Amino acid sequence: MYYNTHTHLNAKELYPTRDTYIAHAHEAGVTRMTVVGYDVSSSRLAVMIAHEYEGIVATVGISPNDCEETTDEDLAIIKELAKDPKVVAIGEIGLDYHYDVPKDKQRDVFAKQMAFAQEYHLPIVIHCRDAYEECFQMLESSSLKGIMHCYSGSDQMALRFIKLGFYISLAGPVTFKNAKMPKLVAQNVPLDRLLIETDDPYMAPVPLRGTTNEPANCVYIAQKIAELKGISVEDVASTTYHNALDIFGLKE
Repeated sequence: MYYNTHTHLNAKELYPTRDTYIAHAHEAGVTRMTVVGYDVSSSRLAVMIAHEYEGIVATVGISPNDCEETTDEDLAIIKELAKDPKVVAIGEIGLDYHYDVPKDKQRDVFAKQMAFAQEYHLPIVIHCRDAYEECFQMLESSSLKGIMHCYSGSDQMALRFIKLGFYISLAGPVTFKNAKMPKLVAQNVPLDRLLIETDDPYMAPVPLRGTTNEPANCVYIAQKIAELKGISVEDVASTTYHNALDIFGLKE
């Protein structure tokens, strides 16, 4: 059994035919999934999907790439959604300095959502790009735990996040031929701190590059990690599955 910790069945590319994609996932052995919000509307949809299907839970949050126009009212909606029993984390939230979204706005929205997680005793799902050191500093000053989603930083930085109580989640890039950093992370991060995800509908793994990514494809991520670590895919599937249950506070 596999646990896909980061799917966007709430995205416009997947939501209308979500039944089909969920069926594909189940056929591939992906029995548990977390649908992740990235703005108010996608967070609402994530909660709706979690209530529709067995084995699916949700996160709610406003991502750094979607936060420029975020208002206090938007944040209040996220905080209210986070009370839903199917919500297992605040996310995806964080810092992304790759795009031209004002950094002060990103930091403000990130900090406020961190406070929600602290208040509700929830983990957080972090989206971080080109801002790992500053993100680390903000997390270091809190007691929050969570997931570094679709991690693209160094293996050494990953070990620093692990010391804070975070899991490292790998997605499609670990299968890409020229993506050296995710492969180093897969090799050097202990399996008991790794998770698998697709971040669909984006970044379909090899051998499906160029197609619409879907939740079932996390099997390819597990296979690549197993190859890089020289262990069985069954070990990767089982350990990452239980890692996901642990961070989300779920029962088997």
